Amino acid sequence: MAAYAVPALYAVVIWWFSTGLIILLDHRPRSTHPWSMAGGTLVLAGALWAIGTSAADTTEAGAYTAFTGALLVWGWQEMSYYMGFVSGPRTVACPPGARGFARFRAALATSLWHEVAIIAGGLAILWLTWGGPNRFALWTYLILAAMNLSARLNMFLGVRNLNAEFLPAHLAYLAGFLRNRAMNPLFPLSVAAAASGTVWLAAAALGEGIGAHELVGFTVVTTLMALATLEHGFLMLPLPSAALWQWSLPGKNAAPRAAPMGGGADYGAVATPPLTARSREAHETVG
Repeated sequence: MAAYAVPALYAVVIWWFSTGLIILLDHRPRSTHPWSMAGGTLVLAGALWAIGTSAADTTEAGAYTAFTGALLVWGWQEMSYYMGFVSGPRTVACPPGARGFARFRAALATSLWHEVAIIAGGLAILWLTWGGPNRFALWTYLILAAMNLSARLNMFLGVRNLNAEFLPAHLAYLAGFLRNRAMNPLFPLSVAAAASGTVWLAAAALGEGIGAHELVGFTVVTTLMALATLEHGFLMLPLPSAALWQWSLPGKNAAPRAAPMGGGADYGAVATPPLTARSREAHETVG
C-alpha cells in the first residue's frame, strides 16, 4: 500500500493549503483583490496549458499535472466569485419573506455568472483533454463541481454548521440565503452518493494490473472524493472543522464564531468546506 501513500498525501496537502490560501486572499483588503485576481488569471492560463499538454501523458507526472491543473482552474472559479468579479446579477440580501422557489431564484441570482463560468471551465477542460488518454483533469474538475453544488444545495436547505466566518465581509448578504437546521432531506442522499463514488473510485485505484499512471490518478481523485465526503460530514457533525483553516482568517487567534441562525448561504469555497466543496468554498458558503 506504500505506493498509494504519496499521491494520497499530495492530494490532502494541496487540498488543505489551496483552500486556506484562497480564504486568505479573499479576506485581504478589497484593494488587493484586482492584483490577486490578475495573478490568479495568469495561473489559470498556465493550468489550462498544463492540462492540455498532459492529456497525452500517461506517466505518473502526467497524472499529478492533470490533477493539479484542474485544482488551479477550480481555485480561479472560487477566487473570482468570492472576490466579487464573477458572481451574479443579485448583490443584495434575500427578500424579506421569500419562500420556496422565490427564495431559490433569488439565491441563484447571486451566483448565476459563477455557475456559467463553472460550466465553461468544464467544457474547456473537456476540449483540452478530448481524445487523450489522460482524463484525470476532467475527473478532478467534475468531482469539485458536483460536490460543490451538493454542498451549496444542502446549505441552502439547511445544515447544522454554516461556518459563516469564512464569508468575506463584502459578501455578508449571502448569509441571508443560508439556513441553520439539524438535518435536511437532501443531506443523507448526498452523503450516500458521495460515499458510493468514493468506493467506486477506490476500487479502480486498487484494481489489479493497473499501471503507475492509473494508480496515481485514481488515488488522487479517490482522496479528493473522500475529502469532499468528509466536508459534507463537517456540515452536520458537531466538530470544530473551521479550525483547519483558522490560520487563513483575519484575527486567526480568535475562537471560531457561531454561524448566524435563519440564514441561507452556500459554500462555493467559503461556508462549506473548501476546494470542494471545498470548497470550496469552500469554500463553499455559496459560490
